[in-house]
Formats: sequence, structure tokens, C-alpha cells
Amino acid sequence: MTTATKDKFFKPGRVDARDKAATTDHTARAIIAAESTARDKKTEKLKALRMLREAEAAPEAAAKPVKRPTKKTAKDV
Repeated sequence: MTTATKDKFFKPGRVDARDKAATTDHTARAIIAAESTARDKKTEKLKALRMLREAEAAPEAAAKPVKRPTKKTAKDV
């Protein structure tokens, strides 16, 4: 059987406000950095996909001739 001590029932001493603020700041900065990294990776991935799609679409667009309307002359009217 384990001996009951005050450390098991009560919180240890008070945490300094500066230490708590530093911990919060560190955690917040880590979260922001992780989100930024994820956003940058997503942007690079989407950019690569867009470039690939544009590269595949470019030959098709160049192969189709552009139809231009014919000019009407006085004889056509």
C-alpha cells in the first residue's frame, strides 16, 4: 500500500506569472510556426498542381485554331 503524502492531494507551490507567460508564449509560437509550415507546404503543392495542369492544357489550346467571323461585304447583304 502506498503512503499518502501531501504532494498527492495538494498542488505544489504557486507558478510564477512570468514562467506561465513564457510557457504560453512558447506554446503559441510553436502552434503558429506549425500552421505556417503547413500553409507553405499546401501552397507549394497547389502551385505544382496548377503548373502541371497549365502545362498539360497549353498544347491543347495551341492546337485549336481560332475562328474569326468573316467580314460582310456589300454583296453579302
